[in-house]
Amino acid sequence: MLVAAAFLGGGLNAVAGGGSFFTFPALVWAGVPPVAANASGTMALLPGYMASTWGFREDLKAPEQLSMAAVLGTSLIGGSLGAGLLLITPDAVFSDIVPWLLLAATLLFALGPRLLRNLNTSGGESRPGVQITALLAVCIYGGYFNGGLGIVLLATFGLLGHTGLNRMQGLKNLISAVLTAIAVALYAIGGAIIWIKALVMMISAVAGGYVVARVARKLPEATIRAVVIVTGAIMTAVFFLN
Repeated sequence: MLVAAAFLGGGLNAVAGGGSFFTFPALVWAGVPPVAANASGTMALLPGYMASTWGFREDLKAPEQLSMAAVLGTSLIGGSLGAGLLLITPDAVFSDIVPWLLLAATLLFALGPRLLRNLNTSGGESRPGVQITALLAVCIYGGYFNGGLGIVLLATFGLLGHTGLNRMQGLKNLISAVLTAIAVALYAIGGAIIWIKALVMMISAVAGGYVVARVARKLPEATIRAVVIVTGAIMTAVFFLN
């Protein structure tokens, strides 16, 4: 079950995002406590973020109002704060929060394209202080839960006045990789990662990312998105019922 979930999670992250909708529930159902399940699943999907960053390397540029050092520094701080917050959250409390986090991530994923289309990005980028504050908040969320992080970042960039989808994608992937890497490091230090499960899932996620990406090139994007949304909705309902 864990290998299959990681394979599908890595594949979905490669083409549309939403991989945590598979990995997190699978780990919980396998008997892993919620906090450790979130940490271990995040580690399993980390290579995908790194590969995606490399894939957009030609489009990777710093925002007009910020240096790349500021972006990376904010990502590290936010990811660290979010990971630290997760480590001090009791499993019982996190179990109560998870359904709401899954619901928010599912809605953001479902409404993300419409939100991005309707954003007015003609006024130029927001001031540096506004961008840093918004990015820090999103990175804290990413370090804490990670679900739906990609669409949250894209929507934030649009609201901040960024333009050029490929440029936004490249920056999104870099930030995701950096904050996830520092979060995983802190999860490891805090003893929250179930190593054998996480490493097996990581190998499966890499394989899934490659295989699904090749197959998905022949599928309509709407079909892939529908699979993610339906999966997220089902997982949300199951966690609310539990």
